[in-house]
Amino acid sequence: MSKSFIIRDHERGHDTIRSDGTRSSYIAGHPDGFVTRASSFNFHDYQSGRPGFGPVRVFGDEIFHGAGCGYNMHPHHNFVICAFVFEGQLTHINTAGEGMVDQLRAGDYYVFSAGSGGKHSELSVTSEDMHAIYLWLMPRQLFLPPTYHRAHFDYRRRRNTIVQLVGDADTALPIPQDLRVSRLMADAGRSFTYTLRSRGHGAYIFVREGSATVDGVALGRRDSAGFSDRDDPAITIDIGEDDSDIIVVETIMIDDDNIKAWEHDHAGH
Repeated sequence: MSKSFIIRDHERGHDTIRSDGTRSSYIAGHPDGFVTRASSFNFHDYQSGRPGFGPVRVFGDEIFHGAGCGYNMHPHHNFVICAFVFEGQLTHINTAGEGMVDQLRAGDYYVFSAGSGGKHSELSVTSEDMHAIYLWLMPRQLFLPPTYHRAHFDYRRRRNTIVQLVGDADTALPIPQDLRVSRLMADAGRSFTYTLRSRGHGAYIFVREGSATVDGVALGRRDSAGFSDRDDPAITIDIGEDDSDIIVVETIMIDDDNIKAWEHDHAGH
């Protein structure tokens, strides 16, 4: 039987995190600066919202407010973290390979696989707010060597096309999981079809800006829907009256018991 769910903007977990008290070692910047986070999924006590989708544990829509705001250097292991920047400038420092200091601006995105162990820091060093979406997922294989890849999405040249940013397409960033992230910048009134790889795959569709009717479900700005176990792999996306920016995360679906066992063994992420 086909499964689906809807998460309206107000139903996401909404948090404001300041650099003060016990948080100051993790949240960077002056206490006047702060991070706002709207979470579609959760992982233990990290973020609030609906339990994960397949191997996806976090889908965080975040804004860093204030110069120097962000996350201080902190460790991860056996997690894959993707960031997609929409506004401002993100300075990302990580320990993959020989180390990397990267500056990402609107349209830039990265895939950081912590694997056997790595650290990273996320900072907005200018006074301009930085807006990004963070995606965390479990890898297909544990204890892989840490890796980092980055690229740029040029919406002016890729408009009205579902463009795979992460996954197995020739121009996509590689990721150690059966998962794809695509972006659609579309004109009002257009119609598109996203086709899942198999019945064992699902899709989480997030309307970042604008509106769309997805498989008959009307979604507004920051609304989202998930679909899985479908007989028909084709998902229709009808853009509403405004130009729209839509993120599609397609992933293999994982048995819930396996997810719970994995979370128990990786509670420290």
